[in-house]
Amino acid sequence: MFQNQDSVIGPRGRGRPQVRSDEETLRLIVEAAARALQASGYAATSVADVAQAAGVSTKTLYRLVPTKAALFQSVVADRIDRFVLEVDHEVCATCDATVVLQGLLISYGRFALEPRTAAINRLVLAEGAYFPELRAYFYEKAVLRTKAAMVGVLSRLRDRGLIVIDDLEAAVDMLRGMMAMETQRAIMLGMRDAPGDAEIVARAVRCARLFLEGCGARGGAATKPN
Repeated sequence: MFQNQDSVIGPRGRGRPQVRSDEETLRLIVEAAARALQASGYAATSVADVAQAAGVSTKTLYRLVPTKAALFQSVVADRIDRFVLEVDHEVCATCDATVVLQGLLISYGRFALEPRTAAINRLVLAEGAYFPELRAYFYEKAVLRTKAAMVGVLSRLRDRGLIVIDDLEAAVDMLRGMMAMETQRAIMLGMRDAPGDAEIVARAVRCARLFLEGCGARGGAATKPN
């Protein structure tokens, strides 16, 4: 049996060649697809070009990602997975509401306002009518999943008696709007650049303070995280 040339890293020397795992190869493919989608949109993105940019054959790409739609799904899922893991990791069982909420909003701001996220949002809005399966996947796996992760954080604060909120989903909708909506819209329309981290952190502090004051939380005064 012959070793697929796409899985060999570096020049061939003496002994067995170093083999790249399917997981690493898939990571390269997803990163190349993300760049291509951001630059060209969905319809204009070529699977062959993605394979070339990733340094693999189209045969290998199709073995790991069988369709062009699956490429889009992999790009979306990769970013959402990282956001959800980050949010879950940052939840502290002993931290007060201010610290937890600021951390949540900073993570969401970094995710929602980065150029790649704006590009995917723009792609879905521009091409969703022609590719409704992309629109449906994005809504379920990106919009609803990020919302569920944020609802989970607020739910834990409520269970600890730190906030008093009946409708957690409505609360998350308000938080997301406060944190990102107008800025994200301006980025998507090309009216401004993505904010730097200092701006995101400052906005998260303000949004957390306003939100916690509004719901009578026992989180203490909002302070800028280190």
